Amino acid sequence: MKKYLSVLIFFIGFIGTAQETIDEVSAKTLIEDFFIAFHKQDTTALRVMADPMVEMHSISVKEGVDSDLVTTDYSNFLKAIYAIPKTTEFQEKIHSFKVQVDGPMANVSTPYSFYVNGELSHCGVNTFQLFKKKDAWKIIYIIDTRTKKGCVSE
Repeated sequence: MKKYLSVLIFFIGFIGTAQETIDEVSAKTLIEDFFIAFHKQDTTALRVMADPMVEMHSISVKEGVDSDLVTTDYSNFLKAIYAIPKTTEFQEKIHSFKVQVDGPMANVSTPYSFYVNGELSHCGVNTFQLFKKKDAWKIIYIIDTRTKKGCVSE
């Protein structure tokens, strides 16, 4: 009897872990899709990925100067993405993903380097806060740091 109980507890634990893994993968996939749409300047897709109440902030880090916190309206962000001339090549290279899930909330952190026309512009870390609504993750908050110091060029 103890043997069967141990096996049952193992499988219940395994199923719980598998569900967390599925949530982690789907949260990461949303952010990967975000950057695909970002690079394609697909503002329709970017709008669908975000909750209507999404908030955005950037922290500008400059040596010898206090950091600035800048608030950006998501619709203005989308307009800026759409307005980038097709002749301007831009790429945000994501170096890694750190995903943490707690029920209907997830945090995805992504160190990055940003390039304009092949030249390193800046680097930093993005942090996305996600909310799971009706079995789909939505972005509810984005914050990033932006610096020119210590960037790794690839």
